[in-house]
Amino acid sequence: GLSITRVAELTGISEVEYRSFEQELSDIPVGWLSSFARVCGISTTSLLTGSDPHAQVFHVTRKGTGPVVERRNEYHYESLASQFVGRTMDPFIVTVQSEDPLKIHYNSHPGNEFNLVLSGKLLLSIDGHDLTLEEGDSIYFDSSKKHGMAALDGKPASFLAIICDCTEATR
Repeated sequence: GLSITRVAELTGISEVEYRSFEQELSDIPVGWLSSFARVCGISTTSLLTGSDPHAQVFHVTRKGTGPVVERRNEYHYESLASQFVGRTMDPFIVTVQSEDPLKIHYNSHPGNEFNLVLSGKLLLSIDGHDLTLEEGDSIYFDSSKKHGMAALDGKPASFLAIICDCTEATR
C-alpha cells in the first residue's frame, strides 16, 4: 500500500534507483533488502528464501549449508543467520569471482558494513577510494556510499560480510 516514492524514501534510495530494481534494470543490493524487508514488516529471510525464520535464542549454520543468494555471476552470497528471528545484522560469506577490476559493479544501501577477507586478494572501491585487501585484512564502512569489489590476481576472493541497517537502531 506504499507508493514508490515512499518506499524509496524509507529505504534510503532515490525513486529512480527503486524503479530500476522493479524493472530489473539494475541488481538489487543484498544490504538494501534488509531495509526493504523492515519497511514491509517482514524478515529478510522471507524475501531471500520464501520461508520465515524461527530461531530465537541461537542459530547454527554448518559450513556450506546457508541459503545461497545469487545476485550476479561474479558474486555468491551464503547467508549465515537466515533462521534467526529479528536479527539486527545480516552476515554472509561472499565469494567474488575473478573479473576485470575495471568492471566493478557498484551498489549502496543504508547502514554500515564490515568485511573480513578470508581468502584471495580483493579490490574494494568505496566512494572513489580504491583499497586492496588481502587475507586477514578487514574494513568497516558506511555502506550508503557507492561501493563495489573485484577479485584480483585471476583467482576468486572470499570474505565475511556483516551488513547492518542501523537506521532503526539509531532512531
